[in-house]
Amino acid sequence: MEAAKLVRMANQIGQFFVSQRGADPSIAIADHLRKFWEPRMRAAIVAHLEAGGTGLEVPVREAVARLKAEASGPTA
Repeated sequence: MEAAKLVRMANQIGQFFVSQRGADPSIAIADHLRKFWEPRMRAAIVAHLEAGGTGLEVPVREAVARLKAEASGPTA
């Protein structure tokens, strides 16, 4: 799937969770991506973030950074 489509989808998810006015939206966005996006999609959005993350809104950027950190594993 192309990066532009993933960015659009992720930002739509982000807009939903930001509008919920609950907990930290980046946590909810990351949780949604973890649960409902297949691993290739998550890897592609992380790669897009690593390449600069053009077009990602701030809460989505933070959520994708969380996914990246999880994929990297714990740091000692």
